[in-house]
Amino acid sequence: MLNKEDIAKRIAREIKDGFYVNLGIGIPTLVANYIPEEMDVVLQSENGLLGMGPFPYEGGEDPDTINAGKQTITMLPGSAIFDSAMSFGMIRAKKVNLTILGAMEVSENGDIANWKIPGKMVKGMGGAMDLVASAENIIVAMQHVNKAGESKLLPKCTLPLTGVKCVKKIVTELGVFDVLTEGGFKLLERAPGITVEDIQQATAGKLIVEGDITEMML
Repeated sequence: MLNKEDIAKRIAREIKDGFYVNLGIGIPTLVANYIPEEMDVVLQSENGLLGMGPFPYEGGEDPDTINAGKQTITMLPGSAIFDSAMSFGMIRAKKVNLTILGAMEVSENGDIANWKIPGKMVKGMGGAMDLVASAENIIVAMQHVNKAGESKLLPKCTLPLTGVKCVKKIVTELGVFDVLTEGGFKLLERAPGITVEDIQQATAGKLIVEGDITEMML
């Protein structure tokens, strides 16, 4: 199975030259490390930054330069810092081409639950609600099953929703999936060493398998 870095590496292949991209908390933040240097991509952080770079090396951290998840980050030449009002104005005006989010659950019709953690006190959903309400292209980076071995790709989410019918694609440690508008997870690629049967057993929601499923390239 893939690790978190592998998931981020695969998602980086979905980014196109010239894109403005928002990276959510968790696995999505790792995507910044795998964007090809020759590609012109601007990463946006909703706490007020355009031009986010890779994570800093140890010893090179600046505690005043952080992303929305309070992780220290780097800034690329030409970066801009501004207040959160302007940042969310960009999001709500659909200026962001691609949003990459983590999730606790995704339903087969594209609903996402990614802010309420069972058994833990969470202050709220933060900027995720604005992101899913405004973005036209949302990719979810997530673990396929939880720590109890239960599927997180479900017929219907059990946790409070962040957004409804908004997820377009999912990348997990088992494979890559399109989320169909009529409902269902369409398997596009399988992780190295993983069979279609493995994925079927780990998916509680409707899984659509058509033809030969190619192995994921990283």
